[in-house]
Amino acid sequence: MLAIQKHYVQWLENKDGNETLHQALWLSESNHVPPARIVLVDDKTTADDAYRLACEGTSLLWRGDFHNARQLLQALKRRIERTNERAEQRKMKKAANKSAESSASITESLGIPNLFHQQRQIQAQRARILSRLLLELDANYVSQLRRAPDVSAACTAAFGQLDKSIDESCVLSFRDLQGALGAAQWREKGVPIDSLGVSIFPHYGVFAPTRHEYVQLLLDAPLPAVHDVAYDIGTGTGLLAIILAQRGVNQVIATDLNPRALACASENFTRLQLPNVQLQQADLYPTDAPLANLIVCNPPWLPAKPSSPLEYAVYDTNSTMLRGFLQGAKSHLAKQGEVWLILSDLAEHLQLRTREELLGWFADSGLKVKYRFDTKPKHGRSQDNTDPLFVARSSEVTSLWCLEAA
Repeated sequence: MLAIQKHYVQWLENKDGNETLHQALWLSESNHVPPARIVLVDDKTTADDAYRLACEGTSLLWRGDFHNARQLLQALKRRIERTNERAEQRKMKKAANKSAESSASITESLGIPNLFHQQRQIQAQRARILSRLLLELDANYVSQLRRAPDVSAACTAAFGQLDKSIDESCVLSFRDLQGALGAAQWREKGVPIDSLGVSIFPHYGVFAPTRHEYVQLLLDAPLPAVHDVAYDIGTGTGLLAIILAQRGVNQVIATDLNPRALACASENFTRLQLPNVQLQQADLYPTDAPLANLIVCNPPWLPAKPSSPLEYAVYDTNSTMLRGFLQGAKSHLAKQGEVWLILSDLAEHLQLRTREELLGWFADSGLKVKYRFDTKPKHGRSQDNTDPLFVARSSEVTSLWCLEAA
């Protein structure tokens, strides 16, 4: 949905020798500040010139063929990759004491936490550069570019209705438009959860459960003897709540703070005809709700600062959500209730958190471990030995921690 506070961008256009000032509403899913400098570019602009301008902090408002804008974005990605590869090679060469040193040894000498933060900085810089290619759409989300597809439905679903009464155009990054188009496809076809026999339909700005090896853990874990009421904290698309409802929990209360997530989960619950699932907008725990026999949570797994709203599903600054969830769990549990915490140990392999810290947070919250189920990741990055963080990713284990009151 559009933010209440509006921001605008301005640029100069030259027509028949006269320069005129143009203004448009600024849209940014990542909450980037409006660009201070915008130049017009088109099919005649070379990728090298576009890359140089973007690296200098200049935003590029595209006036050429729509499909050529996609090609330019790909060309920018290739130049970023080449630049990063050269920088990485220089770092690796400097870190290596001899040419025969293994990549694992070099990784160890550089320090895994440093590598992780370097990769985050590289990703952030890449996102900044690519987000500088801009498009203008009218108040109906229609592009005047040659060969432009109809993006109005996808943009309306992602960003909400524009104020047509004042007929103002909007400017957004080409990447945000691609995100809206991709989200529209996910929302139409869904993400199949094979072990559950259903599909989940994500919305724009809600993390899609494309990695779901943990689903089997939730299907295998024995329900508490009494399972009348369960909470799903930070429900997102609603996947965990759906699992609990299908397993026979009488009342499932799913919470989330993100309005996009609540709308997404509501649609998924309705689609699957789950009247026993209730939604509540809340920061962690529901209010005015009965004590839970079971509380489940799949929090962000990595203690780092998110750089966009979507990254809040992956990164949790100082493990704030995880610790808040644990601290509040015991007071919301019914007698002999259980907590199911879905958590990867990737943070431990990246040396961002220790197992001792995690166990200490359990104890400080008045909880103890009843049992733990583990599974190995199956996603592609865990198998990619060219990834600088391959040593950590290939060692990752995802666990269902069953906790109870100490």
